[in-house]
Amino acid sequence: MLTNKGFEVFLPLYLAGHRWKDRTKQVSLPLFPTYVFLWSCQARRIDVLKTPGVYQFVGSCGMPSAIPEEEIESVRRAVITTLNIEPHPFLKCGDRVRVKSGALAGIEGMLVRKKNLFRLVLSVELLNRAIAMEVDVTTVEKLARQGRLVPTHEELLRPTDLSRATGAAHSAAE
Repeated sequence: MLTNKGFEVFLPLYLAGHRWKDRTKQVSLPLFPTYVFLWSCQARRIDVLKTPGVYQFVGSCGMPSAIPEEEIESVRRAVITTLNIEPHPFLKCGDRVRVKSGALAGIEGMLVRKKNLFRLVLSVELLNRAIAMEVDVTTVEKLARQGRLVPTHEELLRPTDLSRATGAAHSAAE
């Protein structure tokens, strides 16, 4: 609908295997669920907001924020490659994480970066000492306060276990 209104729209997609009872099929899914990128001027803001399915612009103080062109171009280039891409939880240095797999599975620590490598810092609080080791950032998951995992969007919306999803939503909002 936005394209029909004359807007230049970018919806980055990735391929994912989806399993039904009788078959598995590759489906295209949005790389950033619930987000569509578009180029527009401030004067046409109302035209965008009147489009069914559009809720609001990303921004602050009621004003839309522009995403840097370099970031959009990086995503565009990644999508057109033949590499397998998929969404990944946003991690930043200083996040508490837990290793999901490998020899260090279950270990918790803080994610830091040193010379373009990610490291997991393990602390021995009583001694006021810490150690650091290199870690593949794809093998860690972000933790919330007190070592609880941050619920994913899918976990919050999982229809088969409503009580668990509700509890996760409450703990995420604390």
